Amino acid sequence: MLGQFMLFAATLALLHAAYSTYEHLSHLKALGRPEGSLPTDIVLEATAALFLAIVGATVRGSPLREVTWRSEMKRRAQEEDEDPRMSFAAFAQRAGIAPKPSQSSS
Repeated sequence: MLGQFMLFAATLALLHAAYSTYEHLSHLKALGRPEGSLPTDIVLEATAALFLAIVGATVRGSPLREVTWRSEMKRRAQEEDEDPRMSFAAFAQRAGIAPKPSQSSS
């Protein structure tokens, strides 16, 4: 719930910073000075929105999984009926490049 609120607030803050930037640049263009830096408050608002979005996405995200060899072997031990060498499948046989192993007919 907190993560969703933070993401919503970050979205609103970022949209407001974008609108404020557009208004500021329109004002500078009307004055005949198209060059100029953005005011500090707009930059700070966009930075705060970025920070809120990062923290909100982190809080809302699912917990991270362990990525060690031990955890992978635990998972594979539960799937004993599958071939553990699936990542080493030979694609040449499927494509018809390599000869298929011969079957003995008795």
